[in-house]
Amino acid sequence: MAKSQARSVRKVSGKIYRAYRKKKKYELGREPAFTSIGEKKLRDTRIRGGNQKLKLLSIDKINVYDSKSGTFKQAKIKTVIENQANRHFIRRNIITKGCILDTELGKVKVTSRPGQEGILNGILVA
Repeated sequence: MAKSQARSVRKVSGKIYRAYRKKKKYELGREPAFTSIGEKKLRDTRIRGGNQKLKLLSIDKINVYDSKSGTFKQAKIKTVIENQANRHFIRRNIITKGCILDTELGKVKVTSRPGQEGILNGILVA
């Protein structure tokens, strides 16, 4: 069955909204990429308007910005320390925007959206 990004079927109270139309193609969604740690793998996806979106399926390095020195460095990812998107993503080592990674340079906060942009950038936290 197709994923929909339309309005919820139920109200906050639990009552069901009366359907006034069917689902529309522009409301379709897709399964999340669930970017993990491993050898770099990308998936090219056609999106609305015939454009392309790169989904990062797995990666083992991150582009790290050091604000003290003002430089970018590449660092190898060890593990996911914290993920506010979902607490179960930590043990599954799933990378999303805003998660904190343990790298060889230290803790890094992810600032890019790897499942939608196809790249992994972050800022050195500590």
